Amino acid sequence: MADYTLWCFAQSGNAYKVALMLNLCGTDWAPRFVDYFGGETRTPEYRAVNVMGEVPVLEHRDVRLTQSGVILDYLASSLGKFAPQSAIERRETLRWLFFDNHKLTSYTATYRFLRNWGTNVDPAVLAFFEQRVKGAFGVLEAQLAKQPFAIGERPTIADLSMCGYLYWPDEIGIDMAPYPAIRRWLDDIKALPGWEHPYALMPGHPLPARKQ
Repeated sequence: MADYTLWCFAQSGNAYKVALMLNLCGTDWAPRFVDYFGGETRTPEYRAVNVMGEVPVLEHRDVRLTQSGVILDYLASSLGKFAPQSAIERRETLRWLFFDNHKLTSYTATYRFLRNWGTNVDPAVLAFFEQRVKGAFGVLEAQLAKQPFAIGERPTIADLSMCGYLYWPDEIGIDMAPYPAIRRWLDDIKALPGWEHPYALMPGHPLPARKQ
């Protein structure tokens, strides 16, 4: 049995943040497929595992954790990798984790879901989220134009969190030409030993064809 079990599915950027961390750190981990599109997260059995009805869930020995930011913080602390190295760095890491959860991932994940799997989506709603995504991209672009990674010269869990939904450019459908620093940053993360695309790292891709 693997040291870490990650409840996940291939289309989840939040689960990918943790899967990527586990892979980059060379841990002994295994995915546990969650059939999100089949409704598993809405079942009583799943809510007994995570009352929030979300992925990821990480199991490590007698510890069970939910919420990607919490899990990344736990792994950074226990594995000693991609962790802030001072009180100032920790505050900066938290600042960008909170930005990601509230702005970057929040808007990007919603926009991507509506574009690819939504039904009867109001074009005005889609346009609203597109502008929100571009606004978040602009903030990240400005930060990464100043330095290689979110808080400085080396990657931390802030970077692994913020990149979680950005390796699906075709599914997001936003022109990345105006964001050269983000594109450079994504390539730098991709060059880290152990990087894999979310569709290669987690089970559940491709999705079965929808019934008509």
